[in-house]
Amino acid sequence: HPYGDKAGKYYTTLLTISPAGDDLTLDFAKAAIENEKLGADEIPDYLAVSFSSTDYVGHMFGPSSLESEENILRLDRTLADLFSFVDKRVGLKNTLIVLSADHGAPEAPGYLNELGIEARYVDVDAWDKAPAIAALKERFGLGEELIETYFHPYLYLNRTAIAERNLDPAEVENAVAAELEKFDGVALAVPSKRLLMGETPNTPAIEAVLNNFNPLRSGDIYIVFEPHSFINAMDGLTVTSTHGSPWTYDTYVPIVFAGAKVSAQRVTRATYTIDVAPTLSAYIGAKPPSGSVGTPLGEVVGR
Repeated sequence: HPYGDKAGKYYTTLLTISPAGDDLTLDFAKAAIENEKLGADEIPDYLAVSFSSTDYVGHMFGPSSLESEENILRLDRTLADLFSFVDKRVGLKNTLIVLSADHGAPEAPGYLNELGIEARYVDVDAWDKAPAIAALKERFGLGEELIETYFHPYLYLNRTAIAERNLDPAEVENAVAAELEKFDGVALAVPSKRLLMGETPNTPAIEAVLNNFNPLRSGDIYIVFEPHSFINAMDGLTVTSTHGSPWTYDTYVPIVFAGAKVSAQRVTRATYTIDVAPTLSAYIGAKPPSGSVGTPLGEVVGR
């Protein structure tokens, strides 16, 4: 796939949609190790490297695409190059390696359809919104004026219009959410005020939505699509796969600890990426970061 014109809007994005993006990152990582003299004394050093071409390739072509397959093969070689560099300068026997990811992803709908699994792209613009608008107008005297904007996953209400009509914001949120759940492809529409007041059921999906919620920044209604249903747009581009749902495939990622004195074993119980920071802290005998909420993994630090 060509990178295009260097002066083009998406040139740097297209550069990362290939192993070349990780090659550049590798060079930066080597430079950081060398120039910051990492591992040169008895004090532990921490280096975080994000090889992000996997993310972009997965978005553009899908996790099971030939492009993704080639990228993972190339990433394996890139990691081998990095580990070889570390071994020569520091020694892998003195290095604890951790591999993980920030999120999972769904497969491309076309691929899943071939396997007999229902999956699709959601076209919000194609929704017939007239019945919902009519229902809201009948109830509140306002229809589409109640909606400020929609930026997935949040719908933002027109709070000025709601205040001018002396409407109850919570009532409006609930009513709009109820209409949203009637649209094809929508599994849940969760009003933010219900999250704030603790008036939601205790389910894994709701817990995931709550973990995303910030009362100062979040929108008014969080929209959750059905499993394997999502909007295929990112940064103005049409993509094959996107993430951000509460479903298992979007949170299913590997966590690999290797090197130093960690013994080889496979762990099949549920672990979480938030367990990495407290595990590393416990490993070196330091307090975990102030925002850490994970649990140290006994297989790494000893039970």
